[in-house]
Amino acid sequence: MIQNISPSLRKFIFLFAAFICLLPFMDAPLALVLGFLVSLLIQHPFKEYQGKVTSFLLQFSVVGLGFGMNIHEALKAGKEGFIFTVASIFLTLTAGILIGKFLKIRKNTSTLISAGTAICGGSAIAAIAPVIKADENETSVSLATIFALNSIALFLFPVLGHLLSMDQHQFGLWCAVAIHDTSSVVGASSKFGNEALKIATTVKLERALWIIPISLLFAFINKKNGTGKIKIPYFIFMFVLAIVASSYIPAVEAISGNIVFLAKKGLTLTLFLIGSNMSITALKAVGIKPLIQGVLLWILISVGSLLAILWM
Repeated sequence: MIQNISPSLRKFIFLFAAFICLLPFMDAPLALVLGFLVSLLIQHPFKEYQGKVTSFLLQFSVVGLGFGMNIHEALKAGKEGFIFTVASIFLTLTAGILIGKFLKIRKNTSTLISAGTAICGGSAIAAIAPVIKADENETSVSLATIFALNSIALFLFPVLGHLLSMDQHQFGLWCAVAIHDTSSVVGASSKFGNEALKIATTVKLERALWIIPISLLFAFINKKNGTGKIKIPYFIFMFVLAIVASSYIPAVEAISGNIVFLAKKGLTLTLFLIGSNMSITALKAVGIKPLIQGVLLWILISVGSLLAILWM
């Protein structure tokens, strides 16, 4: 880390790096790396705004991508991905709980890692943590585990997709099922192609809706009677409205290309902010057992869904 750097210079460097992410040659994986390097060199100068800005940008980007989709194609992709979604969610949750017990991981930590892997990464963890009354340490460890694997997936999946000669449809479906966070799903699939991006985004957001019933299920299992507040991902419904508008309203369709362009740039900037929030300390805090659970679950869902997609 660079020492003796003034706060104003730190802010300038950070904002300049963020601006670079908006240039044509920058994509999501590069933005993630740039953010991490900035974090290592100067630390995050706007840490207090990180959570709100990242959340807004991700939701804006996802809704914006909806303007580039056709409702009939979206319904087809969602219908096909439904079986994978239901099967993978309950298989992953069951396997995660069993692995957690075997490794003697704290119950709440194991539950959050399992839910994050099964549904949609950090969003699921944020929604379920208050329901099961997880403390800050349990939540942080779970988020760090999921985020570390997400970062690997962002680089690894496009390479594997090409090596396995997957088509756009297969790769989009695989990303939606096997990668945790929506940001990494969109980042990896956009690297592969526009068709993969459309399928991955649609199926992933359908998957994210399962946050609601799964949160209620955990509230019942833990006999907490819903005392924790369940966060409903309302932006997903805006995504659906964007698809409908771009499919049936000519005036919206005429500008949809510009909106999608801005959404992709927003996603790149989102990955930069996520990378800038990483730290060596946070990664070390994960510990070996939760990381082993996360890796085993990730291998299970990645390999299982890949075989099912290639053979179906």
